[in-house]
Amino acid sequence: MTKPSTPPADAPVGNRDLPVDVVLPCLDEAEALPWVLERIPPGWRAIVVDNGSTDGSAELAASLGAYVVREPRRGFGAACHAGLTAATADVVCFCDCDASLDPGLLPSVARAVLDGGADLVLGRRRPTVRGAWPPHARLANWELARMIRRRTGLRLHDLGPMRAARREALLGLGLTDRRSGYPLQMLVRAADAGWRVRETDVPYTPRVGRSKVTGTWRGTWHAVRDMRAVLAEPARGRQPRPPAPADRTGEAR
Repeated sequence: MTKPSTPPADAPVGNRDLPVDVVLPCLDEAEALPWVLERIPPGWRAIVVDNGSTDGSAELAASLGAYVVREPRRGFGAACHAGLTAATADVVCFCDCDASLDPGLLPSVARAVLDGGADLVLGRRRPTVRGAWPPHARLANWELARMIRRRTGLRLHDLGPMRAARREALLGLGLTDRRSGYPLQMLVRAADAGWRVRETDVPYTPRVGRSKVTGTWRGTWHAVRDMRAVLAEPARGRQPRPPAPADRTGEAR
């Protein structure tokens, strides 16, 4: 397995030698990191965004070849957005760093974005064993999916922490949430902009360690509260969809 490498400090934005960047928000995930990083697709770059870990996650990630970004402001959205702004590839994937999702499946999630068939692809979690997805978290996700359908018209089943989209288009959404509402705000604003949003099934296994969000009823409630605030935002006007990828001749397909 080819380990992800750290780019030079002066690597240009949009470097085509880095076809896909994978943003991995991280808070005390040292136990899961070795498995996660070895599963990054060959040639893709892992961007581990350390969100204040005290277990040596950042140092471990760097020793395993990941590009490490430190984001001192706590919050899932803060970590994700720091990774997005640090990315240089045309296409960016997001994946949890707790080993509940296999980064080796990212090519199947990103394929429609890379081919120009979709603007945003979400990995719909499919639990593989009993207990992989706590009942309260599944209930919260079901309710969010219902609210998303009502707010956007998108008939989705999962908020999908594994996802793929084009970097410049994501930055153009002007995402502002820096807590648990970040993934939902990305989805809602993409829908408002007329993006083509797709789902694809991905296996979901028990995470390593305890979730900082859905591991408790309290954490789940705070996440739902953040997301309700996002859903209450007024709809934004239609914006241009992400441009189609260029073929090898440089012409848009």
